[in-house]
Amino acid sequence: MSNWEVHAIKYADRNARVRGDSFIFDDNHDAPHAMDYFMWLLRRGDEVILVDTGYDDAEAASRDRPIRLDPRAALEPLGIAPLDIGQVIVTHLHYDHAGGLHLFPNATLHMQAAEMAYATGPCMCHDTLRMPYTAGHVCEAVRRLYSGQVVFHDGDAEIAEGVTVHRIGGHSRGLQAVRVRTSAGWLVLASDAAHYYENLFARKPFPIVVDLQDMLEGFDTLLHLASGPELIVPGHDPLVHAYFARGAADHILRLDPGPIAEVRR
Repeated sequence: MSNWEVHAIKYADRNARVRGDSFIFDDNHDAPHAMDYFMWLLRRGDEVILVDTGYDDAEAASRDRPIRLDPRAALEPLGIAPLDIGQVIVTHLHYDHAGGLHLFPNATLHMQAAEMAYATGPCMCHDTLRMPYTAGHVCEAVRRLYSGQVVFHDGDAEIAEGVTVHRIGGHSRGLQAVRVRTSAGWLVLASDAAHYYENLFARKPFPIVVDLQDMLEGFDTLLHLASGPELIVPGHDPLVHAYFARGAADHILRLDPGPIAEVRR
């Protein structure tokens, strides 16, 4: 079978952050440290899979975290309409990854069973663990379940030929990464298993974490899954723009040919 196209679609950023927001162990916690927000599109011929959905203007207003593009508008340069999306891989149910589920009503959701259990279970009694979730997004996933539009996975699973998911955990109980066969080799969309290259390569954990051991061991899993470390794409790192070529628009990067610059480790 042929390889997949992989597009990284930036829909938001947040620059009023510091390194202490990104790394548990760091000597310069007060230094600025920007964050980009992505979703990803996989395409092979007529096959289309969306990885995560971003969040919409209502969620942006609620959290005072503005978005640059509505997720639907962000997909337009790729010729994709919301109703065209038949499958969404939900890496986890945090607001910035699942806040647009309702925008893609035809989609079947691929999730780890552990993520649904986590987002609807006793851990959500704790304000700190509940903070990245929004009840309406979780309820949308439950509604989709009751309409027969959720496929649960327990660990490793094949979504389509050349596309697999792998439960990492750490950041949330059911966080999963996505492995895609491309012309450059096996590329891994880390999502929040590695927010930044530095989380992965310097082994500096991200502060939002439910299981630190799972997060640290997840870094090894990412390296094992990818054909090379340069083909691991973090979930929020602005450096992705420096390493990969511009795609169909300024906010879109083309990942599947591999990086255009050396990825520094």
